[in-house]
Amino acid sequence: MTRQSDCTLSPDLVQLIADQGLDVLPELIRIVLNHAMQAERSQYLNAELHERTAERRGYANGYKPKTVTTRIGKVTFDVPQVRDSSFYPQALEKGLRSERALTLALAEMYVQGVSTRKVAAITEQLCGVELTSTQVSRAAAQLDAALEQWRTRPLDACRYLLLDARYEKVRIDGQVRDAAVLIAMGMRADGKRALPESGAARFDRRAADRQRCP
Repeated sequence: MTRQSDCTLSPDLVQLIADQGLDVLPELIRIVLNHAMQAERSQYLNAELHERTAERRGYANGYKPKTVTTRIGKVTFDVPQVRDSSFYPQALEKGLRSERALTLALAEMYVQGVSTRKVAAITEQLCGVELTSTQVSRAAAQLDAALEQWRTRPLDACRYLLLDARYEKVRIDGQVRDAAVLIAMGMRADGKRALPESGAARFDRRAADRQRCP
């Protein structure tokens, strides 16, 4: 049975992730906004890449790198170009204006697991672009790869590891029970905090038929 995709983390936990940041978040923001901009260019041209249609309004002309400073560091985006230079994606500007909400959404996506529906909802609501099912699947695959690389990274840089737990009401096999959510936080040599793969993430991923209770 598939886990409910509308599960919601504790607002305190999501806020902690957003405030402290995850090392992978700049890469996730880059992936999501790059796909949103590609989708916007396809809509502008009335055609996907290499697609032959009578309604095509022009032709794609590669990408131009653009580095932007955000709350979570510098991110270099691949801005889509068209041959006559008549196009500039609004999804980038909209996404950066909504960057805090985008960071929160991506942090929650990380702990819950990436779903195509959540990727589509983020790009449409925050970037103003609706992606096709193919574009969403492609973005989700890239997000999964980036998240897995971050999740399995070595923790040699952490000098100390702080462990804690909190109890949450969850639904398991149709019954509401108390379950411990483990939380792990690393401390680097420079005194900055790092959030390794948390028990909350593992807990949510393993309970395939569980739904968080209100």
